[in-house]
Amino acid sequence: MHQKRPVEKADILVLNELFYRHFDQIAKETLKLPASGSVREYYRLKSGNSTAIGAFNKDIRENMAFFTLTRHFRWLGLNVPDIFEVETDQKHYLLQDLGDTTLFSYLQEAGSEDKISEKYFSAVENLLDFQFIGHRGLDYNICYPRKAFDKQSMMWDLNYFKHYFIRLAGVTFDEQALENDFHTFTNFLMQAGTDNFMFRDFQSRNIMVFGEKLYFIDYQGGRRGPLQYDLASLLFDAKANLSPEFRLKVMEHYIETGKKQFGINPEIFNKFFYPIVLIRIMQAFGAYGYRGFFERKTHFLQSIPFALKNLEWIFDHYRPELHLPELYRVFEQILVSKTLSELSFTPASGLTVSINSFSYKKSYPLDNSGNGGGFVFDCRFLPNPGRFAEYAELNGKDPRVIAFLESKQETNEFLKNVFAITDAAISNYLERKFYHLMISFGCTGGQHRSVYFAEKLAQRYAGMQGVNVRVKHFELDKS
Repeated sequence: MHQKRPVEKADILVLNELFYRHFDQIAKETLKLPASGSVREYYRLKSGNSTAIGAFNKDIRENMAFFTLTRHFRWLGLNVPDIFEVETDQKHYLLQDLGDTTLFSYLQEAGSEDKISEKYFSAVENLLDFQFIGHRGLDYNICYPRKAFDKQSMMWDLNYFKHYFIRLAGVTFDEQALENDFHTFTNFLMQAGTDNFMFRDFQSRNIMVFGEKLYFIDYQGGRRGPLQYDLASLLFDAKANLSPEFRLKVMEHYIETGKKQFGINPEIFNKFFYPIVLIRIMQAFGAYGYRGFFERKTHFLQSIPFALKNLEWIFDHYRPELHLPELYRVFEQILVSKTLSELSFTPASGLTVSINSFSYKKSYPLDNSGNGGGFVFDCRFLPNPGRFAEYAELNGKDPRVIAFLESKQETNEFLKNVFAITDAAISNYLERKFYHLMISFGCTGGQHRSVYFAEKLAQRYAGMQGVNVRVKHFELDKS
């Protein structure tokens, strides 16, 4: 059994020592920064006007790639953070603090694409510098986990998509037919070449707006690769939700600048651009599935509807003319999946109470609000109508099942206790102006008892001032 790593305090002590070594000051404030999609841990250390970002990552090979790339890029004058100090264990290091404003947050605050077009133009101009100037003299043997975005790398991404997204999303497919399509697809993509530096995760959250310049972070997975991949990452960044018109405008600026300064061939670039957008979207789906479905980090699931929107647009406008029948059949299932399209959560005014019924034979409902879930009530100890033939084909909404359950003293006592708990929680949440509470009921099959209690709770709060009730019966909705 894995135990929680008990050395966070030790990490902070090491990072504080690095801070003192660099600034000759004791850090008066050490704040852990929110976790992202990686296992790396980041802290902001401050003392007066001195500030730095402390990092801990136990993957030494990844750290060595980051250190080497950073020094190479800074030597070439590219905008990446300075490395202040590295501990001898190569796991702890101190970086220049570039603040908290990312291109993504800048876009959100601007509220209009017109207001941020210059920032995006600057981002792709810098990208070209990384791809061509950053490529010069770089020893790709230090790259991790591979030195090129080759067929092996592509197959890793496609299998990531297969195992952590389409399997967990319940999409059906022919294993061999899909594998055949993967090989056809990657053989085509390999023709795009791997003759430039590829940032790998060139998206709006990895671009910092610092002073009057843009700075770039999280390139430790960089390697040789095709030009199109990083531009695809930026323009089809799911939550940035850029309009097709704006994407085209930025893409044209990239191609024109690249043609003038580095001799990019627009015809060849365009031939491979949208197929590479497709593999980038598939890689992103894999990441959302792994972090969301598997690790239960629900804020990753909220990106899925945006990625679906991007996939649909590609299919409508630039579907690659390749024979990929099974892969396209998978895409078609994804695009019509009601479950996937409903994963986003937009807070309504007031308090939304999401009430669910489910089967313990399957899995717990996910809380897509990002709040980590709420109450889960186990109904399996109560009398089960499903054991009687006359109720087996009915469910908890049917009058005969309701009459059966309400004739049992245990049912009424359980419901009374549930009401006492949820009444208190809802009253408190309304007072504190919280926007979401999830309440779930589980039973063996998710058909009788759990449905009954979910319906009773929904009836209790329907029409209550300041409360919006949403009900989902996971097993009934399937049928």
